[in-house]
Amino acid sequence: MLRLFVRLVRRPLLPAVRLWRRNIQLRVVAATLLMSLAVVLALGFVVIAQVSKGLLDAKEEAAQSQAAGGFAVAQEKANTPSAVDGPDATDNKVGRDASTWMNSLVKQLASGGQTAFEVVALGAGPDAGGQPGGQPSGPFVSGVKGARASGNVDPTASVPTALRRNVNHATGTFKTFSQIRYTAGSGDKAPEPALVVGKRLTDINGDPYDLYYLFPLTQEEESLNLIKVTIATAGVFVVVLLGAIAWLVVRQVVTPVRMAAGIAERLSAGRLQERMKVTGEDDIARLGEAFNKMAQNLQLKIQQLEDLSRMQRRFVSDVSHELRTPLTTVRMAADVIHDARVDFDPVTARSAELLAGQLDRFESLLADLLEISRFDAGAAALEAEPIDLRDVVRRVIDGAEPLAEHKGTRIRVLGDTQPVIAEADSRRVERVLRNLVVNAVEHGEGRDVVVRLASAGGAVAVAVRDYGVGLKPGEATRVFNRFWRADPARARTTGGTGLGLSIAVEDARLHGGWLQAWGEPGGGSQFRLTLPRTADEPLRGSPIPLEPEDSRSNRARAAAEAAGSKKSSRAQEGQGRGDRSPIPPRSAVAGALPVPADPTALPGSGARVVARPADPDQASADRAPTDQASEERAPADRAAADRAAAQQSAAAQEDGAGGR
Repeated sequence: MLRLFVRLVRRPLLPAVRLWRRNIQLRVVAATLLMSLAVVLALGFVVIAQVSKGLLDAKEEAAQSQAAGGFAVAQEKANTPSAVDGPDATDNKVGRDASTWMNSLVKQLASGGQTAFEVVALGAGPDAGGQPGGQPSGPFVSGVKGARASGNVDPTASVPTALRRNVNHATGTFKTFSQIRYTAGSGDKAPEPALVVGKRLTDINGDPYDLYYLFPLTQEEESLNLIKVTIATAGVFVVVLLGAIAWLVVRQVVTPVRMAAGIAERLSAGRLQERMKVTGEDDIARLGEAFNKMAQNLQLKIQQLEDLSRMQRRFVSDVSHELRTPLTTVRMAADVIHDARVDFDPVTARSAELLAGQLDRFESLLADLLEISRFDAGAAALEAEPIDLRDVVRRVIDGAEPLAEHKGTRIRVLGDTQPVIAEADSRRVERVLRNLVVNAVEHGEGRDVVVRLASAGGAVAVAVRDYGVGLKPGEATRVFNRFWRADPARARTTGGTGLGLSIAVEDARLHGGWLQAWGEPGGGSQFRLTLPRTADEPLRGSPIPLEPEDSRSNRARAAAEAAGSKKSSRAQEGQGRGDRSPIPPRSAVAGALPVPADPTALPGSGARVVARPADPDQASADRAPTDQASEERAPADRAAADRAAAQQSAAAQEDGAGGR
């Protein structure tokens, strides 16, 4: 479920990710915008913090000065009550109406502030305050019948408890930030941020009370908001401006690079006359000039190589054609000498036979050179038509029978019970299979050669398997090179030219197919030709595995599976007899060969070589071939296979080194 969720999330993001990876201009502009945004945010926070601190410091200083003056006036009025109570008041302050005096004091102090501040008076004590209606709420109210406040301010909600506690338990002026909250009769006025300054004073009767000044911070908050909006607007403008500048600057650099990439792609496509447009004398202009000079040199070098290749192909073709005339004359004279060799002495007769054989090889070499020159010149034409590969295989085997009898090799065909139809050039396919079969017979060391046919999906395949000297590691990819031989000292009994497999792989490519090789030292080799069932149809796999089922690795895997199956069956028998031994978790049918995954089912060379095992006894045992169709053989075929296995076991003691 997690993988499915990740896949569903990634699918719509793939176009954006692909654009991000391919567009360097987008990455540079995005990085510039992000860094600019980070810088603007950092500067904005610093500026706003400094401005806010400056505004609050100025407000605190002005508020403390204003509150100090108010506290002095209030205390002075408490000390001279006649100034408050009128001319009828006496000098004796005891018994005066403190409540009336407090109301008058709050109004007088608040009248000087207009909207600059509000005044709140609270009775002294830990729970001092007033409830609605002016009734005291705490037992420690002394001389004050309730809380007084100006401007419909809620005194108990506007003065923080912590500030009241500090004022009640210490002397001096205290301040804190809070909110001014208003009573219900003020028209639902919203709370305002404020700076609250309080101090403990005494009234006209000498009893303590708390006087608080509440300075609204509305103007400072509006100023700070205006500064924030201004900084945010300026920051957005700066970020957009920097992004535009980065886009223009990067465009000047990226545009020539994109132009160079496009011209490089056209050059790689064969349009060697393409050049960059160079303007100016800066670094980009020098880069364009260097690129154009490089393209010109490459064009000259490629033209020289093409001319040289054309001359070489023409030389090979002309020499091959020109040699045919003297070769025909020499062939006629050699035939006359060869026919009259019975009248010669033994040495001269042998010379006539050698001359005829070498002339045959010379003619084959000329024919191969002409065919290679056609492939190099791109003049090879494919004459495809529906054919049955079984007929082609029969003709190839009939032609290779004399060599097989001479080598003591038997050629067997598997998979020929059903038609194997494909659109192919019969002549070229026959030439490929003839080369593979003859090579298998020549390098098979007298053992059986198996030709297997199969078709599946849109592909047909023919595999030629031998059990001879095999291929060493790395030779499966070099075996198709021209004139390549694994062992140059090895004799060619059939007079090969060294171009057979090179021509065969070109024939396979001309069909749109594959010709692949597999081998292991001392364990033989297998060559597989895979062709599309329909011409011009792309191949997606082969119906025959490149590594045969009787290879060492597959046989070792089968032996392991068989051993596991035997252990499982023994465990089951033990349980039937009351044995409680555990059964191995993995079981297999005894003798059943696993179906290995084909390593060459996808396009590619598909070459694979299995290294020789270190144990010589194991290598000798591995030499014995095990064909996948052994269960289908007749009794006579099984006896012949046993004799071949015995021959292989005897020959395994000899050195199997060599090559094609």
